[in-house]
Amino acid sequence: MSRTDDVELLHEYTQSESLIKHMLAVECAVRAYARKFGEDEEKWGTVGLLHDFDYERWPDPPNHPLKGSEILADRGYPADVIYAIKSHADYLEDCPRVSRLDKTLYACDELCGFLTACALVRPGRLEGLAPKSVRKKMKTASFAAAVNRDDILNGAEDLGVDLNEHISFCIAAMQEIAEDLGLVPDSTP
Repeated sequence: MSRTDDVELLHEYTQSESLIKHMLAVECAVRAYARKFGEDEEKWGTVGLLHDFDYERWPDPPNHPLKGSEILADRGYPADVIYAIKSHADYLEDCPRVSRLDKTLYACDELCGFLTACALVRPGRLEGLAPKSVRKKMKTASFAAAVNRDDILNGAEDLGVDLNEHISFCIAAMQEIAEDLGLVPDSTP
């Protein structure tokens, strides 16, 4: 499969611009970790990009991600890609996160969503966003309330990375595609 195939599949099942941007953010963070770890960037990118492609149609567990995994299997995606996507759902007890890819997706998923929320309330967006500021926002339960803070903490721990370094790493990755994410600095004076 090519990234073009992945993008076509994503758009076939997802209309929500914010959900598409979320998947792009996770893709870029997972790809950056693939480069860091010397892994297959294309495969890891596929996992990041398609991890929620079925969510809009089947948001309820366990349909998400099981419906998507069936579609991926029918389209010939590799078993390890499908497994990694399934493993990001805590409620699928038969899919524990075992590989570095599984753990990376989980570590990046909620964090990228939270970083987007943090960036959207700042004129500089991602520019100048610091781990200290992100961690302070994490303590405010009403801010981006749908984001599970425990998933962010557990994801970094399970991946074996320092939380501040993980936050900085994901911010830097997302800055590479800030325009696609709608997170360029506000130019109004």
